[in-house]
Amino acid sequence: MIIKGKAWKFPDHIDTDLIIPARYLNTSDPEELARHCMEDYDATFIKKMSRGDIIVAGKNFGCGSSREHAPLALKAAGVSAVIAKSFARIFFRNAINIGLPIFEAEEAAEEGLTGDQLEVDTREGIIKNLSQDKVYQINPLPEFIQSIIALGGLKEYVQEELKRREKDVQYGEKKEL
Repeated sequence: MIIKGKAWKFPDHIDTDLIIPARYLNTSDPEELARHCMEDYDATFIKKMSRGDIIVAGKNFGCGSSREHAPLALKAAGVSAVIAKSFARIFFRNAINIGLPIFEAEEAAEEGLTGDQLEVDTREGIIKNLSQDKVYQINPLPEFIQSIIALGGLKEYVQEELKRREKDVQYGEKKEL
């Protein structure tokens, strides 16, 4: 999968309360969460960004509370990917579970600037900063994670796997789980 978008740069330690303030956690409606994405860090972010844009951040992105609302707000707002020096582990897993592509790429995150045009090849593990004419090699996402993202999240992935396995059983094929 190729992801293209304009970069929005954020510093180290952007926590889940900055991504989606706790006062909005009384809903899990993606569109409502999207309206408030990053507003405590930059109240104009949601108005300035465009669907398909990419967040570039420092260390420990998504730290703090282990809420699924944070990656959901980003995805619903139209963020197509997050590239950071590092992620809080639970945020990393929550992002994959809801189908938001995220990539640890220290050099790309350090050098990327707001406004840069980026291109990410998830299969080859390549991030291109087209504005700076730089290319960064990262570990490509494993095939099953690419499938989770392509299908829109873990729930959709599991549903597809169950359908595939039912089909295999219908045709007498035995598959290991």
